Amino acid sequence: MDRVTAIFVDGMGAAAATSGILSQLQGRIFALLYLQPQPMSLEDIALHLEQSKSNISVNIRGLVEWHLVRRVPVAGSRKDHYQAATDFWRLMQEILERRHRFSVRQVLVAVDESTRAGTRGSAPTTGAGREQAAFITARLESLRMFFALLDTSIAAFTQGKPFSPEELKRATPVDIASVRRTK
Repeated sequence: MDRVTAIFVDGMGAAAATSGILSQLQGRIFALLYLQPQPMSLEDIALHLEQSKSNISVNIRGLVEWHLVRRVPVAGSRKDHYQAATDFWRLMQEILERRHRFSVRQVLVAVDESTRAGTRGSAPTTGAGREQAAFITARLESLRMFFALLDTSIAAFTQGKPFSPEELKRATPVDIASVRRTK
């Protein structure tokens, strides 16, 4: 492997390791394939990355699942060959939809369940109890507003529709002091 490719492969491996989506080896496989003009076989990938073919095979399945790599036929060969994806817009849409939007929706479910639990419970009778309940309600609503906007923004992005990051900035936390004054 030439020096430029080696630097890129190591750098992408390090970036992948911190992504929460890919392993270091998956990042290295993607990087190697990305800088190749032709598809590569599992054997060639394993040779260049000094890994076993079985290890490459296991890790490349995840890359195929994420649509970062695709299997391509090569005339005259019965081996599996792979090529890196180059449509980064589509890749980011896929990652945001499958990975991050799920997490956003989990937060929304937790907020909704907490809000329902708070409304089903008996209302606090003391001033301190009411103040605490108002504080919690305001915090949950602030979080719900932000994550609902984030969910909408991710949906717009993944569908190729315009959205304004300014909307997210406007979803500022509720001023707890003003909530206390209105009670």
